[in-house]
Amino acid sequence: MPKPLTLQRPQGQFSAILHGETGPLVVCLHGFPDNYHSFDALLPTLLEAGYRVLTPVMRGYEPSSVQTDANYAVLQLAEDVIAWLDFLGEERVFLIGHDWGAVTGWTAAALAPQRFHAFVSLAIPHLGGFLPGLKTIPSQLLYSWYMTFFQLRGLADWAVKQNDWALIRLLWRRWSPNWEAPESVLRSVISTFEQPGVASAALGYYRSMFRLWSAESKRALALSQLPIKVPSLVLAGADDGCISPDMFELCMASVRLPGFVEDQQLPGLGHFLHLEDSVAVITPILGFFYRWRVTGNALAQ
Repeated sequence: MPKPLTLQRPQGQFSAILHGETGPLVVCLHGFPDNYHSFDALLPTLLEAGYRVLTPVMRGYEPSSVQTDANYAVLQLAEDVIAWLDFLGEERVFLIGHDWGAVTGWTAAALAPQRFHAFVSLAIPHLGGFLPGLKTIPSQLLYSWYMTFFQLRGLADWAVKQNDWALIRLLWRRWSPNWEAPESVLRSVISTFEQPGVASAALGYYRSMFRLWSAESKRALALSQLPIKVPSLVLAGADDGCISPDMFELCMASVRLPGFVEDQQLPGLGHFLHLEDSVAVITPILGFFYRWRVTGNALAQ
């Protein structure tokens, strides 16, 4: 039976669901605009393979963790992950992140590599090459137009709620252009965003990202430049409307290490690849996890 958990931190009260009774733990971090149900399609296969699964609600995606100072710096998000591991008494876990959950995962793996057996990033390439890559692939700025729009405090917060959250629906359509998200999925996401303070908190991720002068941003940038010490598999849709395939290739080119840092662009899939074709996504994940599950100490030396 799924077990609801509550983590009390100085930054608020955080919720998660723990699935399964025994086996290594997999932590699954959702992205934007989404919620912790994002991994529902992967859960049965992970549980059948002998894993337990924790699906946390990301910071600000519930009223109890909305930040009064609007601080959603990725370093803080990564520390939330470590706090969950400490709360559960887990020394080392497997990690899956999608979108902002993947951004958080890359940061957590760099911050505390000894806490992770292996990491799977869905839709997000290694972060170290993204900012420099904009000079080489300026077309990514067109893909990322929404990030600039979200800086318009008040206007953006108002706009996302209009016409039954039409902007959120638009992002899902454009980011996964070959797939029509079921209305049940969109309604679940919209219900999350309708909670007090959540929509503004979700936009706050992008606002915190633009605070490049902050100590937290500088530290996160420094972490993104470190050598990768956690075995990492990066899966993306070849038709992702959020991250340019060229940008994905550029970001991964300098960090590939066969058997340790691998990536695949899956044909016909978009940004929400794990929802579009769960089998195509979970199959390489299980293979990658198994390799490091039987190896034991996966930490690169």
